[in-house]
Amino acid sequence: MAHMQPLVSLIIAVYNKPAVLRLILAACARQRFRDFEIVVADDGSGVEVKQVIDEARLRRSLPISHLWHEDHGWRKNTMLNNAIRASQSDYLVFIDGDCIPGRNFLLDHWQQREDRKVLLGRRVETSRRWSEALTEERITSGAFERYGWSEWMDGLRGDALRIEDGIRIPPAWLRRLLQRNVRGMLGSNFSVAKEYLVAINGFDELYTGPGCGEDSDIQYRLSLTGITGRSLRNLAIQYHVWHPLTTVSDACWERFEMVKRTTEPRCRRGLNTLDIPGAV
Repeated sequence: MAHMQPLVSLIIAVYNKPAVLRLILAACARQRFRDFEIVVADDGSGVEVKQVIDEARLRRSLPISHLWHEDHGWRKNTMLNNAIRASQSDYLVFIDGDCIPGRNFLLDHWQQREDRKVLLGRRVETSRRWSEALTEERITSGAFERYGWSEWMDGLRGDALRIEDGIRIPPAWLRRLLQRNVRGMLGSNFSVAKEYLVAINGFDELYTGPGCGEDSDIQYRLSLTGITGRSLRNLAIQYHVWHPLTTVSDACWERFEMVKRTTEPRCRRGLNTLDIPGAV
């Protein structure tokens, strides 16, 4: 590391899937941007995840903090708040434990950062065939980032989605010409200054399942403080490892609808427990 305090904290939300985490950490080791720490926000995984992290510290000399709590159901947002508290940098990048970053992932998040912005990355929804063929060697060699006929055919058949989002387009004018902007946040690929998350009291721990509390809710409450989204489509490339679809519970959607009826950006139970008018 070039500095005692890293420039970026990469927060990886995990729940089991140690084999995929091993691939993610291999991808972290080949990042072009080097001045970062890794904070693994572990929502109650088994011991195999700890073993993967210990191995990566030794084999790849990665600076990894492993935060863990017992498995009492979905408490991802609680662990993400723990990761915010533990992070050593002022700029935070968030990914999920089933998403593999390309070589320029952190470089793009760092170079594109902007005051009063949250950066909105995307991800390639890879095919089951592609995901099951992944190996550490394909990660470390960079082969996983190169498309061949099989990848394009996966896309044409609908086995993979948004494979065009895996093409990195550095010139901003060309991305604008291609109308590659997006508006919605993915919890698996976004970055923001830590102070902006602190201002909204972090992630809302009253969500009890995945789907909107770790991204849509955050983006909405940031917008109430004047923080707007900026698209990173075709930058900060990321590949989502195939698994069966996760459904969003009605309770999560109902909570988000309740939040949108308020104008209070701070959640009641987040980085701190607040007793303030208007908070939910």
